[in-house]
Amino acid sequence: MKLALITDLHANREAVQAVLDHARAEGADRYAFLGDYVGYGADPAWVVDTVMAYIEQGAIAVGGNHDAGVAQGPSPTMRLDARRVIEWTHAQLDERQLTFLRGLPLSCTDGNMLFVHANAFAPAEWEYIQGRIEAVRSLHATPCQYTFCGHMHEPKLFHLSGTGKAGDFVPTPGVPIPVPPHRQWLVIPGSVGQPRDGNPAACYAIIDVAEQMLTYHRVPYDHEAAADKIRRAGLPPALADRLARGE
Repeated sequence: MKLALITDLHANREAVQAVLDHARAEGADRYAFLGDYVGYGADPAWVVDTVMAYIEQGAIAVGGNHDAGVAQGPSPTMRLDARRVIEWTHAQLDERQLTFLRGLPLSCTDGNMLFVHANAFAPAEWEYIQGRIEAVRSLHATPCQYTFCGHMHEPKLFHLSGTGKAGDFVPTPGVPIPVPPHRQWLVIPGSVGQPRDGNPAACYAIIDVAEQMLTYHRVPYDHEAAADKIRRAGLPPALADRLARGE
């Protein structure tokens, strides 16, 4: 089975479509969506409907902090720009789509794989995995061999040996990485809709479960079209400008 790992779509239709097309061409036969389908971008309804359609075909999906914010309303302490995006996004979705966002689980386990948006140790608190300390804490919180996380918008891979030795590295796109089961692995594919590592190309990854090989991918897409939609929607211009810079 080739499982596509897709996260932080952020209502970016152009990026999502490019990634789904790429994953299909790479032979993906199952999909896992790791949250944050909405927020920042101008196509929340299309993205939510697309994810719902994939779930009907057997995809896995968990919820992210932006999904929860749109479904439940902005918090009183939220920054003005973030509040504006959440309120605008909420108005773009119908009750069926909002019900879907409200019903998303925080995590999902499938065999020896854990799917979660932020981390395994406190999924509802949305704490970021900034480095090895948080990664090890997350791996210690689950017996699963593989943990797949979103939330961080940069691709990263962490591992933990049976003796407690931890390691991490930034993957090279297109280069398969052996992920044997004698270690625990924490996979952060990076963001589809808003990468933040200086490269505007969309991020995602595919794990070949039978071969125990993981490959990260970068997919160019029409980020100018996505940015233009954000501007025309009246959303904060900075959200459009950052797409071209990958930040």
